[in-house]
Amino acid sequence: MYRSRFEKEMDELRSNLVRLGLLVEESIDRSIAALIKQDRVLAETVIAADREINGLANQIESRALNILLRQQPIATDLRIISTALKMVTDLERIGDQAEDICTIVLHLIDENYVAQGKWIILPKMAQLAKQMVNASIDSFIKQDIDIAKKVIETDDEVDILFAKLRDEMIELLQSKPKYANQAIYLMMVAKYFEKIGDHAENIADWVVFCKTGEKKHRKI
Repeated sequence: MYRSRFEKEMDELRSNLVRLGLLVEESIDRSIAALIKQDRVLAETVIAADREINGLANQIESRALNILLRQQPIATDLRIISTALKMVTDLERIGDQAEDICTIVLHLIDENYVAQGKWIILPKMAQLAKQMVNASIDSFIKQDIDIAKKVIETDDEVDILFAKLRDEMIELLQSKPKYANQAIYLMMVAKYFEKIGDHAENIADWVVFCKTGEKKHRKI
């Protein structure tokens, strides 16, 4: 009876964590679309949705801590709960960054965003960061170390794209100073997508820990 109740609580924990991941993925999708389309309504939708993400994250953390306090899980289950708690932190921060991106999108709209369609690196970077988040959550659901390790390796690609975009924005600042505000905003957006990639890498690293008990690093 005790184990059956514990397993039910663990299933609910996993289910809520997957739900949180889906909400975060949706916010990333919408933030990318809002950026590319310069869609004010979509940007405001992402900003408003962050409250739901934060609420669910707090709920998951509370339930995970209750399981730890009441059930006294064995080592393997303890790693799963610890991983869930760490993942919640990274997912919640990804949601915050999607919100921050959309706040900048609103400023870009006011600045008459002329770089749309020209700076193709940013959409590529955004899509790659999104794929990393998707894969990191998938690696947790499937408990698949190979998927997790691929996510960790992919983060270098995001960093390379960020460096390229940074160079393009410096060039824009030098050649067309009137677009200085825009260049700064785009750099901020790129930095947020880089951070999203870092959080996805963290999630993947926690999945490796969950399966092996080994924790290599945490970037942020």
